[in-house]
Amino acid sequence: MALPTPSAPASAGARMRLAMQTERPLQIVGAINANHALLAQQAGFQAIYLSGGGVAAGSLGVPDLGIVGLEDVLTDVRRITEICSLPLTVDADTGFGASAFNVARTTRSLIAAGAAAMQIEDQAGAKRCGHRPNKEVVTLPEMVDRIKAAVDARTDPEFVIIARTDALASQGRQSALDRLAACIEAGADVAFPEAVHDLEGFRGFARALPAPILANITEFGQTPMLTVDELAAADVAIALYPLSAFRAMNRAAQRTYAAIRRDGTQRAMLDEMQTRLELYESIGYFAYEEKLDALYAGKAA
Repeated sequence: MALPTPSAPASAGARMRLAMQTERPLQIVGAINANHALLAQQAGFQAIYLSGGGVAAGSLGVPDLGIVGLEDVLTDVRRITEICSLPLTVDADTGFGASAFNVARTTRSLIAAGAAAMQIEDQAGAKRCGHRPNKEVVTLPEMVDRIKAAVDARTDPEFVIIARTDALASQGRQSALDRLAACIEAGADVAFPEAVHDLEGFRGFARALPAPILANITEFGQTPMLTVDELAAADVAIALYPLSAFRAMNRAAQRTYAAIRRDGTQRAMLDEMQTRLELYESIGYFAYEEKLDALYAGKAA
């Protein structure tokens, strides 16, 4: 495997828009870190996602309750975009601040860090996971202001802005529809109705809104595990799997720690582990090593 090369001349936002045109529904998988971004790329995915809940739980070990800050997210974004050229969509929660100025700063910072798209939601500042109860949403004008601030702050005109509403749970379908329609009119590129309960719900949003629809196919939540064929039939443009690999990784770690503690050895878990060679091939270890050997050989000469 060759050493990482600079990204293609097209902006990250342009690569995201191309991916959306090339694959429908576009499958976007969560990558909790740069290593997982490479694994997703090697599996054939065309786009990846950094979950706010993933940053909270994975990088900080805290719940997804508005605790994460912009710099926490930017650290993970930079690490991913530095090594993986797939367009990265970033969960920006409520914009990381109380005003439109915060949203604008978040937008500019994400673009500068190499992100291709951002998701911004209409929850109140003390946000919760989108599939948990007792969510509170801001007023429709405040959400529209968030979208306008993000649109106006774009330094890459191709950067994709995804408007997410959590109003379905507390205010019903019409409120969610009105909010997404207003966000699209304000300049949002993609509509994200959170916690939709069935395929017909997605079909209704797709019929009513003049923008691509994103379906969050997260596990153990309010939305069923719909297939890409089912989503395509409902005219859904993007299928998001924000934490699938992260959950699998956590379960594997739990089982491995338990086995080592129980058995006094890791032998029982070897068949479930990525081998040293597989890791080296995934991260391009041998290309780095060959480069290092060549440099030292030159010095010796």
